[in-house]
Amino acid sequence: MGKNLVQKILEQHIVEGEYKPGEEIAVRIDQTLTQDATGTMAYLQFEAMGVPKVNTELSVSYVDHNTIQIGFENADDHKYLQSVAKKYGIYYSRAGNGICHQVHLERFGAPGKTLLGSDSHTPTGGGIGMIAIGAGGLDVAAAMAGEPFRMRAPKVVKINLTGRLNPWVSAKDVILKVLEIFSTHGNVGVVFEYGGEGIKTLTVPERATITNMGAECGVTTSVFPSDEETKKFLEAQERGDVWQELKPDDDAEYEKVVDLDLSEIEPLAATPHSPGNISKVQDLGEIEVNQVCMGSCTNSSFRDMMIFAEILKGHPVHPNVSVVVGPGSKQVLEMLAENGLLKELIKSGVRLAENACGFCIGNSQSPQTEAVSLRTSNRNFLGRSGTKSANAYLVSPETAAAAAVTGKFIDPRKLEELDIKYPEINMPEKFIINDDMIIPADADLDTQILRGPNIGEPPSNSPLPDDIKGLVSIKVGDQITTDHIIPAGSKMKYRSNVKKYSEFLFEVVDDTFHDRTKKNQDAGQFSIIVGGISYGQGSSREHAALCPMSLGVKAVITKSMERIHKANLINFGIIPLNFVNEGDYDKIEQDDELEMAGIKDVIAGGQDTFKIKNKSKGFEFDVILELSKQDREKILEGGTLNVIGIRMSN
Repeated sequence: MGKNLVQKILEQHIVEGEYKPGEEIAVRIDQTLTQDATGTMAYLQFEAMGVPKVNTELSVSYVDHNTIQIGFENADDHKYLQSVAKKYGIYYSRAGNGICHQVHLERFGAPGKTLLGSDSHTPTGGGIGMIAIGAGGLDVAAAMAGEPFRMRAPKVVKINLTGRLNPWVSAKDVILKVLEIFSTHGNVGVVFEYGGEGIKTLTVPERATITNMGAECGVTTSVFPSDEETKKFLEAQERGDVWQELKPDDDAEYEKVVDLDLSEIEPLAATPHSPGNISKVQDLGEIEVNQVCMGSCTNSSFRDMMIFAEILKGHPVHPNVSVVVGPGSKQVLEMLAENGLLKELIKSGVRLAENACGFCIGNSQSPQTEAVSLRTSNRNFLGRSGTKSANAYLVSPETAAAAAVTGKFIDPRKLEELDIKYPEINMPEKFIINDDMIIPADADLDTQILRGPNIGEPPSNSPLPDDIKGLVSIKVGDQITTDHIIPAGSKMKYRSNVKKYSEFLFEVVDDTFHDRTKKNQDAGQFSIIVGGISYGQGSSREHAALCPMSLGVKAVITKSMERIHKANLINFGIIPLNFVNEGDYDKIEQDDELEMAGIKDVIAGGQDTFKIKNKSKGFEFDVILELSKQDREKILEGGTLNVIGIRMSN
């Protein structure tokens, strides 16, 4: 029986268990990455573990999220991150060097390696044949300490690509088509493996766009084979020595195979307010556009920027449109400057943003009231842009450029009518290599850790009580994202100050949540959250679990829950539960009192289902508890940090 590529790579890294889909395995992690929004807490947690230096082949700390420095908080946290990197032997990519996923692809990623990152778009690394997985910061901290990453051996779905993309259609349209096929939920425990003759027509940046945004489907990761195209990219980055050929066996087995003809894909868009709301651009009508944002970790490569710049070359930005461009890395910016296209962008009236996440996380370039904003980023959740009334659409660089020129949301193929030809972009044989903005990993145990006044200790949790009686502090609907739970943007500067950051919990949904839940906590009352389908999708933001824990939330009960968020809840001692009968969701209201009698014995005894009593309504309902032995230990002890502390004390 042949093996698929995912199985081949993971089996080389398994330290406990056997690769059987659905069964738990423990995997050795070769590389880690963090970014400053999630990394600050991750390193505070790493410090608490008492490990003298990182125990991975390579770990990188990136500063790319909170580069807007209004107030002291972000700048202080960057100095903290730099000092931690120096002390423990971590590469440090300074603010301005670029977005973690783009830079890691350029300078550190290697085929066949495992990568764990505290950002949900870490699967970008799958574009060069890595098993790259997004996780919560605490899981990444544990991996840096040398702990294996525990996961269920995934089911592997092959997406078989045939044909070739037509002009004005790009890799962004491919992943939007995949989202149309698979949707944003129902794919937990799955990995997408791309294959077929069509992959030979896609460059590494195009593949990386596809693997990056596979995260919106809720899969564990996505991966392409490592082939001659991969080799060319790595050699152009002067890293050809890390290349190896990686491909599945000819008779490899898959959970299922989905055929996708690249030549049949048309320009697509994700409409408000979900990456899963897919429409053909030509079907949307020529809507007037107010803003175009080009960049983010999805579409900020040299190739993407070249396409956008070539289309705008000689054409002024439409007077009714604000256009901003954020290159993915300093390397991309330098190359645009050297070949003259940066000058052409500026001449066209484009605004230049930092080499950072910026507009994607809503910490800059928020659009006007009720704006139509076209973005090449990966998420368009309600309010994520920083303007709740705005309508954000996710599009390709080609479609974004068409709107920048015409002021309307049009199918980019119509640019041919304006005598604008589709630019043919060839990948460079050699990229500009300048790693001056990366401080090498050179552990110095005598380094003093710099802590600004915004940095606090990670909040602690107590072991699980024998019984839980709690009030339903909020009941939310389907597809609640981590952005709904705890916002990014301007509030993210408080990520190392959990007490302050918690004030903004569920702000988009119910801005009274914090005060009500804090009142419960002060009265000695636990809280419980009730949610619908696909609760916790989106960012790997562990604060969406950490902040509720700090307010006394003990359980989350949903119709279904996404992988990373569930893992984060477990890491902080919050019980993740699903309704056995989804109809019971409708019978529960906010402020109902729920009782979980003997919950400690239920979890310790390995039970998978049990009953919860709704004391307010006078009925019982069944829930399912899907936890491994290690997960149960974490819940019982009050979280992963407590478990590691117990282990180290012994």
